[in-house]
Amino acid sequence: MSDAPKPLVAGNWKMNGTVAGAGEARRMADGLAATGGLRCDAMICPPFPLIGLFARVLSGTALAVGAQDCHPEAGGAHTGDVSAELLAEVGASAVIVGHSERRQDHGETDALVAAKAQAAWRAVLTAIICVGETEAERAAGRTLDVIGRQIAGSVPAAARPDTTVVAYEPVWAIGTGRTPTPGDVAEVHAFIRETLARQLGEAGRGIRLLYGGSVKPSNAAELMAVANVDGALVGGASLKADDFLGIMAAYR
Repeated sequence: MSDAPKPLVAGNWKMNGTVAGAGEARRMADGLAATGGLRCDAMICPPFPLIGLFARVLSGTALAVGAQDCHPEAGGAHTGDVSAELLAEVGASAVIVGHSERRQDHGETDALVAAKAQAAWRAVLTAIICVGETEAERAAGRTLDVIGRQIAGSVPAAARPDTTVVAYEPVWAIGTGRTPTPGDVAEVHAFIRETLARQLGEAGRGIRLLYGGSVKPSNAAELMAVANVDGALVGGASLKADDFLGIMAAYR
């Protein structure tokens, strides 16, 4: 369809990367330029201390810079946290919220994730809202119930295609080398699309849906071809230019 959203391939560097990694990021941007332009948007989300540096190094290129989390408040006595406004000031254009590692390691609730998404919008950042089931939840046949609950609680009613991305990352596939079958991904993404359309109306039909969880160059084309998959949220494979470019090549 001509009005289909442009795919997004976003790299989540997690707690990886160094100042020297700016050179690798620049190699990614140069690689994108050498292709003459792919049919997708591209972004990397490094740790907080690297965002400003990477934004400067990547200024004027097709590779955007995002962040991995934000606090719901714009400022205050919140030691160790970072506001969405500061992320925007140092050059981020988007922020991941509700990643399973935040939900598990920091006990983040759906309500907190929704508040962080609203904070992102307040700072004119795109919110990349993550959802996903654990292995135990999948084994119990609860995948769609879990995803439905997370969407209902984590995606605010004001979400729109130009402000919001939803990323499905099955927790059991993150960093394990295991991936769902294309059929499994198609089922969940179709459910997410239907749920967003029911919850948000027409806006829910245009929000980009990313798949994440052990995406790599060898499986990217197959996964990106699945209906309702509008790109990828990539972990370890986004740390090296060759691997990340290899994944984006699915949109050559």
